[in-house]
Amino acid sequence: MPLRRNRDFLLLWAGAAGTMVGARITSIAYPMLVLWYTGSAGNAGLVGAAALLPHLLVQLPAGAFVDRWDRRRMMILCDLGCLLATGSVAVAVLLDRVWVPQLMVVAFVQTSLSVFYQLAERAAVRHLVPVEQLPSALTQNETRGRAAVLVGQPVGGLLFTLARWAPFLFTTLAHLGSLVALLLIRRPFQQPRATRPGTVRADIAEGVAWLWQQRFLRTVLGFVAISNAVFQALTLVLMVTIRNGGGSAALVGAVIGASGVGGMLGALSGMWWLRRATLRTLVVGGLAAWAVTVPLMAFTTDPVSLAVIFAVNSYVGGLFNVVGGVYLVRITPDPMMGRVGAVATLLASGANFLGALGGGVLLGGAGVRVTVLGLSAVMASLVLLAVASPAVRGIARSPDNARMVRRLGRHAAPGRNIVPPAAGGLWLTGAGAAVQRPDGRSIEKV
Repeated sequence: MPLRRNRDFLLLWAGAAGTMVGARITSIAYPMLVLWYTGSAGNAGLVGAAALLPHLLVQLPAGAFVDRWDRRRMMILCDLGCLLATGSVAVAVLLDRVWVPQLMVVAFVQTSLSVFYQLAERAAVRHLVPVEQLPSALTQNETRGRAAVLVGQPVGGLLFTLARWAPFLFTTLAHLGSLVALLLIRRPFQQPRATRPGTVRADIAEGVAWLWQQRFLRTVLGFVAISNAVFQALTLVLMVTIRNGGGSAALVGAVIGASGVGGMLGALSGMWWLRRATLRTLVVGGLAAWAVTVPLMAFTTDPVSLAVIFAVNSYVGGLFNVVGGVYLVRITPDPMMGRVGAVATLLASGANFLGALGGGVLLGGAGVRVTVLGLSAVMASLVLLAVASPAVRGIARSPDNARMVRRLGRHAAPGRNIVPPAAGGLWLTGAGAAVQRPDGRSIEKV
């Protein structure tokens, strides 16, 4: 059956789309609310950091619980919690009772619940589509996320301009729609499994150990972690630049929305690149593209130029996410999908709060140009590290460096799985091949 006729996948896709749009709306509304109320970039950075801190603190336990609990029920509870959290902000702003500590707490809670939701949703996809359609489903999911940027942040800026409580009310309604969609899905989100023995701490340790064995993956996630922190700071740079130039919140949303166009195009082109480029080429080339575009922000205040820069950067980001998503799902066993996804997200996004916090400090003390040039130096260093990295060089001599879609997707042999079997199997990694037990743990290197 085509994905467009898969009822359960469409419900999950649409519900998650609503929550992502709402999250994008509030991600721009929180710092703008503080910036426009207090005029303090430092306070805006604090709220932004509070919204990003759960990516560091909550990821690992969330991944363990996603593998232990019923994923569908967990997502329902997350929608309920987010609904109440964003609704409380809408009421506070409507009553003109804006308080920075409250915004920090609510932003932290909302993001924490979103972490649980996204990990469960990512793990559930493989149970709602046939294995041969998984690359297409993951591409659609990444396109959905980039489209959420395209729609959410400009809409967030527009709603904020119309009424400062409106972005938070919209997000509340989005979570309500996601809740209804989840209640209508019939199929389970995981394989039948007995109650897991052991502790959550042991589960987390097992997930960390498994991913740490994937030498190439952990190295690239380190590069992505640093670049993600840089882009969090650059988003704050954009807000300050436009505000200092007399621009409106709607203009901020429009410029950031242009990044959604680039990210969506990058996601849509992911399959094209997977057929034509190797993993090593994509990693080094993507980092090099960022190193070229980031310093351009130091020499322009024109909104159109800034929009083009953000769109190009997001194109690379969208492509990276598709490639990484296909690679991660292909090598990860289902009983560990929540934990491995959590560890991967933690490594990639755990330092984001430092980007928002550090960006606010640098902007307050050094100004826009010095801040951007410093961030540009960080991006240039990542290119040099990727070229010199033994893990990235080593992947070029491994089977994993081959064009993945030629072994997956429509180029795969009939009946061949594109995700690992639930029990046993040979797993190829940058560090060698390992025989896996049914629970996903390595028995020995071969």
